[in-house]
Amino acid sequence: MKKILRGTFIALIIALVVMQFIQPDRTNPEYDSSQDFLTVNAVDSEIGHFIKAACYDCHSNETKWPWYSKIAPMSYAVAHNVEEGREHLNFSEWGTYSEGKADHKLEECIEEIKEGEMPLWGYTALHAEADLTDEQLEQLVNFFDGLR
Repeated sequence: MKKILRGTFIALIIALVVMQFIQPDRTNPEYDSSQDFLTVNAVDSEIGHFIKAACYDCHSNETKWPWYSKIAPMSYAVAHNVEEGREHLNFSEWGTYSEGKADHKLEECIEEIKEGEMPLWGYTALHAEADLTDEQLEQLVNFFDGLR
């Protein structure tokens, strides 16, 4: 039994070392800033601050990659969350969305906030600035609703 545990532990360490050297993509694609959600909608500074703090790291091409995004296996989890977030909603590409798609995305934003799904609890645990109060979240909901 000790040999099996030791072998498993050694294999795990080797896997983590290999993962550290084969890192996931952590790039921020170039984009046209005139198409950004905050620009297209002339968002005021307070609401813009909430959106940037709580949404942009996963839902834009302006991700700020924290130190832990460079350490396996967290690097894989963070890169996956950003890739998935950008796929579902990318504020950097807002101006390229059709009116129908933009309206649907606003509806989804409202729903995700109201259901407590966004911002992700794991993200807010590591990013205090993204841990918005209930009042701030309500302001975001009202703002998104007003754009519809």
